[in-house]
Amino acid sequence: MIGNVIWIFSILTCAILFLGIGIYAWQRKDPMWFWSGSSVSKDSIKDIPAYNKANGIMWIVYSFPYWICVITYYWCPKETVIFMLAYAFLGLGFLIYCYLKIENKYKL
Repeated sequence: MIGNVIWIFSILTCAILFLGIGIYAWQRKDPMWFWSGSSVSKDSIKDIPAYNKANGIMWIVYSFPYWICVITYYWCPKETVIFMLAYAFLGLGFLIYCYLKIENKYKL
């Protein structure tokens, strides 16, 4: 029982965090960064609002499976855990790929 509560709380926290990052990125005036410890200068991006919107959409889309797993855990917990662990690792590659495409599109 306590394991189920911890699982749901952990996944829900991740879903809220990634959704929050997406909303934050979408609303920023300065360019949103992706890599830890780095920043993106205003001079290196040609359309900052579009760049930030693309980053925001990327993070919001990444949060969807986390929301779905919170719901589906009640019906099929083992399959949901397996899917979530696979998605967490494969999703990281998705984020890197998407960010590099966004960066190439909006970089001067």
